[in-house]
Amino acid sequence: MVDITDNDKLLAALSYPLGIVAIIILLVEDMRNRPFQKYHAVQALAVNVILVVLSIITSWTVVLACVPCLIWFVTLYWAYEAYQGKYITIPVLTDFLKGQGWL
Repeated sequence: MVDITDNDKLLAALSYPLGIVAIIILLVEDMRNRPFQKYHAVQALAVNVILVVLSIITSWTVVLACVPCLIWFVTLYWAYEAYQGKYITIPVLTDFLKGQGWL
């Protein structure tokens, strides 16, 4: 088992609210080879893709447009948990990603 460094925790945490960080982690070989960073980057990228799709679908009404905003605030909690060094489980999404072999 590879030790989780402070750098791993920071990059994993930043990947949730800033999806571009997740993409960078997955593109840079040294980062991609760190299991903790890869786990959170894949999960964060999936969450951000879902947020973009939800934003497009719900943008036609003000009330529905709040849904992606609320989910984005939840990503801040997931970022906090990642910074604490935890492997978080997002209902349905984590199981799907594991089933696809991405996690």
